[in-house]
Amino acid sequence: MHKAGLVVALVVATTLISACGPVGSACPAIAQATAVTVTVTADYSSHVRTLHLRACQDGTCKEADVELRPGSSSVDQGCTQEGACSATSSPDGTKVATLMLETLTESPMTVTASGTVPDGTALPARTLEFRPQALYPFGEQCGKFLSASLTLDAEGLHQQPASQKARG
Repeated sequence: MHKAGLVVALVVATTLISACGPVGSACPAIAQATAVTVTVTADYSSHVRTLHLRACQDGTCKEADVELRPGSSSVDQGCTQEGACSATSSPDGTKVATLMLETLTESPMTVTASGTVPDGTALPARTLEFRPQALYPFGEQCGKFLSASLTLDAEGLHQQPASQKARG
């Protein structure tokens, strides 16, 4: 009787231990937008009424007048004792525009921003050649996301550092 009980206990223990093996990390099912995003800085946004973007990569160009939406930044709301954390979005004076593309690769890209100032005259055209950056926001096991995120200010177009892109 004791041997049968010992065998059953051993089988149950072995099953439970094997079920506690390493668990793979879950990756979010989020599709990447193939786009160029331009953020007009808060101190320059009042100088930009309309924006036109032209992006060229791998011999293909796309251009369009793009909508300027109010930008925002995340404000930390803290964490509860149970470990649940939250943040809220707050307007930050920037304007954000997105030009959707058919594809986005890591090869060099040229983007030109033009448009108008509030009185309707032409905004100085600004051009930047850069390489979209590969980011791993959910870890390397979840694959890379390509980022073509630029900033427009009085000095011209600049590629956003990875630390700014992570903030959204």
